[in-house]
Amino acid sequence: MSTVELEIDGMTCAGCASRVEKALASVPGVSAASVNLALERASVESDGDARSLVTAVEKAGYAAWLKEDTDPEEQAARARAADRQAWVWVGVSVVLTLPFLVQMVAMALGIHALMMPYWLEPLLAAPVVFGAGARFFSGAWHAVLTRSGTMDVLVAMGTGAAYFYSLYLVLTLGAGSEGHLYFEAAAVIVTLVLFGKRLEAWAKQGTSAALRSLMNLRPATARRVDANGREETVAIEAVATGDVLIVLPGERIPVDGRILEGQSDSDESLITGESLPVPKKPGDPVTGGAVNGDGLLKVEAVAVGRDTTLSKITRLVERAQAGKAPVQKLVDRVSAIFVPTVLGIALVTFVGWLVAGYGLEQAVTAGVSVLVIACPCALGLATPTAMVAGTGAAAKAGILIKDIEAMERAASIDTVLFDKTGTLTEGHPVLSDTVDLSGVDTSDHLRLATALQRGSDHPLAKAFRSAFEAADGDAASLPSPRNFTNRPGEGVAGEVDGVSVALGNRALLSRLGVALDTNAAQKMEELGETVVYLVRDGKPAAVFGFRDAPRPMAVAALARLKERGLATGMVSGDSQAAADRVGRDLGMDLVLAGVRPDRKAKTVAARQQDGARVAMVGDGINDAPALVQADLGIAMGTGSDVALDAAPVTLMRSDLMLVPAVLDICRKTVSKIRQNLFWAFIYNVIGLPLAALGFLSPAVAGAAMAMSSVSVVTSSLLLRRWRP
Repeated sequence: MSTVELEIDGMTCAGCASRVEKALASVPGVSAASVNLALERASVESDGDARSLVTAVEKAGYAAWLKEDTDPEEQAARARAADRQAWVWVGVSVVLTLPFLVQMVAMALGIHALMMPYWLEPLLAAPVVFGAGARFFSGAWHAVLTRSGTMDVLVAMGTGAAYFYSLYLVLTLGAGSEGHLYFEAAAVIVTLVLFGKRLEAWAKQGTSAALRSLMNLRPATARRVDANGREETVAIEAVATGDVLIVLPGERIPVDGRILEGQSDSDESLITGESLPVPKKPGDPVTGGAVNGDGLLKVEAVAVGRDTTLSKITRLVERAQAGKAPVQKLVDRVSAIFVPTVLGIALVTFVGWLVAGYGLEQAVTAGVSVLVIACPCALGLATPTAMVAGTGAAAKAGILIKDIEAMERAASIDTVLFDKTGTLTEGHPVLSDTVDLSGVDTSDHLRLATALQRGSDHPLAKAFRSAFEAADGDAASLPSPRNFTNRPGEGVAGEVDGVSVALGNRALLSRLGVALDTNAAQKMEELGETVVYLVRDGKPAAVFGFRDAPRPMAVAALARLKERGLATGMVSGDSQAAADRVGRDLGMDLVLAGVRPDRKAKTVAARQQDGARVAMVGDGINDAPALVQADLGIAMGTGSDVALDAAPVTLMRSDLMLVPAVLDICRKTVSKIRQNLFWAFIYNVIGLPLAALGFLSPAVAGAAMAMSSVSVVTSSLLLRRWRP
């Protein structure tokens, strides 16, 4: 199975989105299809021909393109052309509808001199209803062919009934029809709906502005140094891994790379949300899309095209925004029966007024009002516009939300668990204490411990190397260990210079059957240090103590979570004493110590079995099982593959204050969805009875329907103002 992205054009409401979904789901080989009305995009899981998906959408009455075949500039040009054409039709409609509005106002004021001749009204209304409003009749026809209900059906039936009923009166009564015609209702409805759609389109563009700003970060060209050392300007697509690029001061860095020459600062704020420039020197990585400071850089390309961090982030945000929230599934089910229900209500209204003896004119007016006010546009836009705006605002702040269902789960989180090393702490432990237990020089203990871990990237191994080199040792000249074994969560063992060496925690010593006087270790643990034991030839040799400084904002972030009534906990592989000390310093409610990496997921599951809704915060690598097990997994990362794939939420910078920010934006987005759905439903709950009882004219009903969609989308736009 592969994921196929489609661009869809012509959808106007939730019914349209549902119809496209059904058309895509009916294609052989499709296992799942999701259509986002706000983004006008479909995501399909299929093992068949992608072109057949385009054909299915076109048969349903809509235009479609494969996203991979869509040139962004061409698509933007097509969108601008369509937008201009739509505004032209709005202008034509307004000009032709103005005489009707003047006539309506004049009649209300008792001025009969401004009345139009009865024969002129159908001539003015026809271009509006059947020219500007042609899209509604075309959409309604396709909906009828596929036996589905959409907004187009309601608008076409409402305006068509008003126009043809009035035309019937003109043809049968002639001048006697004056004062009983509803051409103005048909014209005003189309004009208002079209104008509302233009406002809605403008607002929808605002909700996805953050994604567009991400996509626009990549420069179109790069300065490449050729084999002869000459500088040439090439298209960004021509840059390959290993190419050497020149980045001038103030320019955007073309691709992910590594600095070969030069020093500068890199502004990565639009990628990570971090406002302060990051110092860069030779050997440091740089991210494509970031802005170079005031230094000239020579950069080796490390990742290009779809492999760059910027491309991955953009794909993640796109995937999240194109997804469908669980609440949307309920909305889809409601939308599926909404239009048939409205048609039934309109028919009952029409018959009811006739039976009550009010005549055909009043019955038609009430029935048309019911059809027009009940368009399900707002219902279809309530969820996706809020999702797009919320995930876009989060991405701008350095928070990547790639699982839409996670946003709803985040709204009910009551417990937040943190991994200790690398999450609550800097992840750079420093050797702070060494106690000899065997009468040997501690420098020899340090040499053996460093040699045993030669080549390891474990934080403690790096701390041993740093301490050994600080004591004027040369880690590169140390011998490699033989018979090396690694026991995750316990330690390592092997032979160095013929000496059997083991290095680890108490669990490793217990496995090896080594008894140890723990007085020295207890003192270290009381100071909050991580304790590591060294065993030489089966006998205790030394105890090392390491300190890992808490992240600068750890205390403030935990305090913010507590202010919101959330319980906080720390999961650590340290001893209980060492973990308790760190937990007290940070103000933790719960400290779970001695937890091996492979037990973290079970620890999270145990809290869930106790009824807690758990968010797990980890570094996205060794915490991956726990991040998946949690109701909400939050990976602290810098855009690496593992960090981006490990959890539903990834923080693009290691700032713990983003953890409460994640919960905040998720809750605000879910709250906005509920608010939008409330208003979308309330329009119909109030409007339908008023229209059925004759209190709303078709023109007023059309205005109310148009404003319902605009108000819902505008409400979602408020999420763009969110800041962590």
